[in-house]
Amino acid sequence: MSDLASRECIPCRGGVEPLTGEELAGLHGKLGNGWQVVDGHHLEKTYTFADFVQALDFTNQLAALAEEVEHHPEICLTWGRVRVTFYTHKIDGLNEADFVWAAKADRLA
Repeated sequence: MSDLASRECIPCRGGVEPLTGEELAGLHGKLGNGWQVVDGHHLEKTYTFADFVQALDFTNQLAALAEEVEHHPEICLTWGRVRVTFYTHKIDGLNEADFVWAAKADRLA
C-alpha cells in the first residue's frame, strides 16, 4: 500500500497550478493500485464488490471520509461496482491532495 495513505489530506484552496509532467507522473507511480490519470486532469478507479450492498457500504464510507477531510470525489455506484473520480475543482486539475485521498480510498476497499 502506498505511503500516500498515511499523509494528511489537505485540500487545495486554489491559487496553484495543477500538477503536470514529472511531478504528476511521480505521484501516480507512488499511488499505483489500478488508478488511472485521465487526460492529465483527474484520477479514476473502479472498485468491484460481490453485490450492491457491499458497493453501497464502500460508497458510504467514502462519503463519510469526504466530509471529514472536506474533499469530495465524484462517485458512481452501480451493482457491484463503484467508480471514483478525484480532482481539485478549484484548480480544475490534480493536486497532491487528490493522490493522498485516492490512497485513503484504497484503504477502505
